[in-house]
Amino acid sequence: MPSRIERTARDAFGFESLRPGQHEAISALADGHDTLAVMPTGHGKSAIYQVAGLLLNGPTVVVSPLIALQHDQAGMIEEAPNAPDAVIINSSLSSGEIEEAWKDLGRKEAEYVFLAPEQLAKEEVVDRLRALKPRLFVVDEAHCVSSWGHDFRPDYLRLGEVIEDLGHPVVLALTATGSAPVREEIVERLNMKNPLVRTHGFDRPNLHLAVARHESDRAKREAVLDAVVAAGKPGLLYVATRRDTTKYAEELTKRGLRAAAYHGGLKAGERSEVHDAWLAGDLEVVVATSAFGMGIDKPDVRFVIHAAITESVDAYYQEIGRAGRDGEPSSIELHYRAEDLGLRSFFNSGAPDAAELARVFEAVASGAQRVGAVAEQTGLNQRRVSGLLNLLEEAGAVELGSKGAMVATDREGAEAAAQALEAAESRERIEQSRLAMIRAYAETRGCRRQFLLGYFGEGLPEPCGNCDNCDSGSAYDEQDETSDSAFRLEQRVVHPQWGEGMVMRLEEDRVTVFFEEEGYKVLALEAIEKNDLLQPAP
Repeated sequence: MPSRIERTARDAFGFESLRPGQHEAISALADGHDTLAVMPTGHGKSAIYQVAGLLLNGPTVVVSPLIALQHDQAGMIEEAPNAPDAVIINSSLSSGEIEEAWKDLGRKEAEYVFLAPEQLAKEEVVDRLRALKPRLFVVDEAHCVSSWGHDFRPDYLRLGEVIEDLGHPVVLALTATGSAPVREEIVERLNMKNPLVRTHGFDRPNLHLAVARHESDRAKREAVLDAVVAAGKPGLLYVATRRDTTKYAEELTKRGLRAAAYHGGLKAGERSEVHDAWLAGDLEVVVATSAFGMGIDKPDVRFVIHAAITESVDAYYQEIGRAGRDGEPSSIELHYRAEDLGLRSFFNSGAPDAAELARVFEAVASGAQRVGAVAEQTGLNQRRVSGLLNLLEEAGAVELGSKGAMVATDREGAEAAAQALEAAESRERIEQSRLAMIRAYAETRGCRRQFLLGYFGEGLPEPCGNCDNCDSGSAYDEQDETSDSAFRLEQRVVHPQWGEGMVMRLEEDRVTVFFEEEGYKVLALEAIEKNDLLQPAP
């Protein structure tokens, strides 16, 4: 006999079967256990909360970072054969539409409510949710809560407090890119209680992984264009800048391809037009910045090519994960020039000024709460003020809520600025550490799939046979010989200078360790043994 979970999945949503990992996560939630599910894009993470929400008696709150993604997720529920209603509460709706959504929830006509994290900064929103007594609280794209996640967002920081304000309903955190440090921080920041943590499906054996190295920018651009033209269609070309989306799209159009540019600077209607044409099959290539990301679900993408290196392995893995969701062979290629790392460092730089931080803090302390008021008082532009306020919030010096910014410490402006600078320096170490890891991926002579899986804490005993280094034979020459290593993956260790860390990668002569304050460090085994650098954590 089918279980209650399987019957609900079939009858309400038309799911004939559940994928590996889904059933276990749903079962844990139905039994009242907080759960972190790390699964690749397209694996069906949404099905977990859709089914679990019906097994728990009370509304399901889904925090999702993008308005377009909220509408897509709610639309999936509306298309299901017998699922209850889903409502959306966000800034794109009128006050009347929002009020009607609240009424539907109050009348129990709707089971699911989708919100952006910004909505939960409003006291009245949290109060109305509390009155509904939600039983399931879902954080989608949960890596946004982690400093080590590639898309960290300060608005996610308050979600742990909101969960407690709601009486700690069962918590489900979902992400497609959860390395071990990211997973740990998600659990900590969301106050998850003894959660079930499940990672599944990082290995995508149908994706052929390759890196092409170039000496000049011109040669790289020509090679990228040639690769896109030659690749099976449809596909995605990721570039670093908005300007490059237009330049590449124009050149590909000249070469006879149906191509379009996509970036965050386009008007909403223009973005929707490209998005819809892509899903309908009217475009062969979308040339995009990372803005073309969350919610993109097209199963037959035959290639993902990067014309520039990403800022992290996490971001790269998530973007290449949009290829080959139908299980058919697909091509993944990174075009890499060492000088591109300097561009990424430039994007990640922009250290705050201590005096500006102090001025912003003092403006808030004097009663200026809104960004516009702080900008007027300090003489800084609003975008700069927003960034400095976020940094002050991350450092615990201010709190950002529905009424604006409020002081959260009894320190003076200079001390608050020093706190924020420490946070900024930590973030800089994070960015540099992430760049070092994606550079290591680009430059490795070993199996690229072994590298990626190792980064996410999954081992692959033999080279994959489906990457450029396996094709050339270098992966077999460089094959890791870790059987005699004194360490193991995800082992806790202690370094005399950098403190406690976690083993992330093992190679024949070196080990990569993640340290919470310093990031990823690669240590030679000879140096470790000679200087007694790593000991098992107590």
